[in-house]
Amino acid sequence: MRYAGRMMPSADSSSTAKEKFLALLTHALSRGSFVKLTLGSFAGADPSLKRVFIRGVALRTGERLSFVFRHATRDITRNFDCQEGLARVRDMLGGEFRSAHLFTTGQSAQLEFRPGREPRLSFGKPGDVAVPSWRHDRVKQRAVSLESAPWLHALGVTSADGKVTRGMEAKFRQIHKFIELLRPLLDAAGFQPPAVLRLVDMGSGKGYLTFAAYECLHRSGWSKLDVRGIETRAELVELCNKVARQSGFGGLRFEAGAIAGAAIQEVDVLVALHACDTATDDAIAKEVQADAGLILVSPCCHQELRRQLRAPAALAGALKHGILRERQAEFVTDALRAALLEWAGYESRVFEFISTEHTGKNLMIAAVKRRGPFDRAACQSQVQTLAALYGIKTQRLADRLGCALS
Repeated sequence: MRYAGRMMPSADSSSTAKEKFLALLTHALSRGSFVKLTLGSFAGADPSLKRVFIRGVALRTGERLSFVFRHATRDITRNFDCQEGLARVRDMLGGEFRSAHLFTTGQSAQLEFRPGREPRLSFGKPGDVAVPSWRHDRVKQRAVSLESAPWLHALGVTSADGKVTRGMEAKFRQIHKFIELLRPLLDAAGFQPPAVLRLVDMGSGKGYLTFAAYECLHRSGWSKLDVRGIETRAELVELCNKVARQSGFGGLRFEAGAIAGAAIQEVDVLVALHACDTATDDAIAKEVQADAGLILVSPCCHQELRRQLRAPAALAGALKHGILRERQAEFVTDALRAALLEWAGYESRVFEFISTEHTGKNLMIAAVKRRGPFDRAACQSQVQTLAALYGIKTQRLADRLGCALS
């Protein structure tokens, strides 16, 4: 028995659809017939949250309900005991989430909340006839396999026996996280295999993420790939091209050059991680002009606006401190970049790329090309309001895109 708490009253004709659904869930947990529960049609305040997936797990502290909150760019997992988990489902149903789909070994049940109408509860056949194991000690599935990616060893990330090299743990976590983010963002941008996919990594360095992106895309079904890494250091370009040949990656190549001078014409996805200062703006501008469908940048070295920054009166005293002024410059720069991308016809998102435990350069801006009309005038007003608040007269990306700051 999974849940030994007090049973809810039996559902009868006077019960609401929500109470009947919760009674079915509680009954399934108490009888050991619960398979999984999905909450969808999110209507809350966080636009990045899409769905919640709930299943049972057996931890050292006992059996729990595991809630996976599926956001646009990441998953957040929280575990609750069954009683608290049921309470949270009750709170979310009909509020933040307008639909729920319950699967048990005996049947499936779907609850829908419809505007201006009574909630509807419908039933179907079971999707599974056996309860999945609640054990939590399954082998972790990695987006990049240590054993089947020889390029990891060639680039020094792993040793000859397939283990992560000492001192490269943070780099491997960064590679893994990047691939986890790339997959849902490609879906959001409407890219699906087996169509041709053109990806450019500007400032590719030693190519860790470029190789990871190529392998991920190839394994995901893209058979026609054109992946380019652009890097100023000729020795790294030579090394990466050699490793690409040895790995049999025919659609991957590296070129010597700077971001500002790179020839970019037709591209679907831009990646520019840790390009210094205005090099990030150069990369974004090139891909906007090339009409890229997805742009991923992780900026660093925010120097350009720090010299111009004129703090609002209420912040003048606080920003006399160098560290606070530096962080404010970072905030204003990346907020302005996100607003400029909106003006250019993209839906932009700013989020933590990887924990600050591994790198301080952990912010990522992701921009997906809009497929429908948008209010460019409203977007320009937002850009100008932000620039005026901090006394910003010029900014590299705004200049490259031709968006007036005042």
